[in-house]
Amino acid sequence: MIGTKLFPALISTNSAVTVIERLVLRNVRLTDIKDCPLDIEFCPSMSSPATPRSHAPQTHIHTHIPPDATFEYPLHFFPSQKPESIGETFNGCMETSSDPGTNGPDGVRNICIASAFGCLGWTIFWYHTQFLPHISQFPEPVAKHMRKAIHFTTISLEPKKAVHYYREALREADELGMDPFSDAIIGIKIQLAYLFEKSHLYQKSIDVLEIVKADNLKWIEILGDKEGNEAKKTRVLMSAVRVSIKLADLYANQYVMDKAKAEECLMWGVETSLMEEQRRIKEGVKPSEGEWFSSEEIGAEIEELAHHFEEKNAHYLAAPLFLQAIARSPPNTCHTVILMNNLAISLAQQVPPSRPGQPPASRATYISNARSWTNQAISIADKIPKSYRTGECDVGCAVATHNLGEFAEMDGNVAGARKFFEQANAISKAIGFQEGVDNSIAGLARLAEEKKKD
Repeated sequence: MIGTKLFPALISTNSAVTVIERLVLRNVRLTDIKDCPLDIEFCPSMSSPATPRSHAPQTHIHTHIPPDATFEYPLHFFPSQKPESIGETFNGCMETSSDPGTNGPDGVRNICIASAFGCLGWTIFWYHTQFLPHISQFPEPVAKHMRKAIHFTTISLEPKKAVHYYREALREADELGMDPFSDAIIGIKIQLAYLFEKSHLYQKSIDVLEIVKADNLKWIEILGDKEGNEAKKTRVLMSAVRVSIKLADLYANQYVMDKAKAEECLMWGVETSLMEEQRRIKEGVKPSEGEWFSSEEIGAEIEELAHHFEEKNAHYLAAPLFLQAIARSPPNTCHTVILMNNLAISLAQQVPPSRPGQPPASRATYISNARSWTNQAISIADKIPKSYRTGECDVGCAVATHNLGEFAEMDGNVAGARKFFEQANAISKAIGFQEGVDNSIAGLARLAEEKKKD
């Protein structure tokens, strides 16, 4: 959801080191769900006929980050060129700020922007663009049940009836000999997960998706390297990655709140995407393998992981991930503006672990880098033609301007901070960004309180 939030206290160095240790080696066990996870008269067989669930061995997925990977980053994580002063622009982003001073309070109250436009809207978009097959993909005996199931899912929400028709659709598909790992059949199972999520049955949605992911991985383990299965292996693995990223979203849901599982699913999805990308670069794409995720799509996965660490206040882990997402985002786009803002925020809140023989960077260095990225975000937003602008540009502009006020306040530059807060307030009001309005008012009130004390 696009919005603002104030961050709690920064994590300690020891906590950050613990996060790194958990990243070094993953040993994820996907166990079979032996009991029916659904309590509304539905327990379909979701396994390949070749590997019945009751006899399938446990699947062990080993993922790792290469031993030479580093989690900190050099202190020159700022744009190679300083943006020029852009003056007043058509979208309300005004002149960039000067370099920061060296003194300032330890607290940071920056605004962070999440990229999705509302959780429910994103959920529907994910299911329907990633998995929901067109009804024409099904033979008529299956399609007739799917039409009714979708009606009772998306038009008239009646979960019990919808589950009945999904079960009938799967039964008909099995009798017709449809491939259980085709996009169409996986799509039915994913649509079932959507039904449960829409019905606020989040654990049931998770159970279905975990089964889909485990089945996909089991097929890859047993049949993925068989000659002639190259394209199917790619498709099934991509499906598993998408499901894993969605599982992370569900585990992080406020009604589930299993952050450890959310991190596990995100890590597996991102690592799998990157490892397959690197394999293709190193070995070349094999005949009939088909296309893998684009660089921009992998960047979106990396961004999700960055937000996860950001929410844990592990900003020294989030910052390099945002940087990677920026490198994969199309240049001079509104989403790049958002990413640069978020990188700046993570830089401004650094408490990285100390390294032997290396002095820690000063607070002023991090704030200077953060300001450079914020100014760069404003500069890019200013240059994007109106015909290509989206709401992300406007919100990014408001947030960047507000954060420049925060940086000025940290430097003790009250006049500069007031100017930026007032500009952020005007921009936020113009675009209907209420959280931006609230934050700018809070910033101005804070300055007024400080003035009274003086």
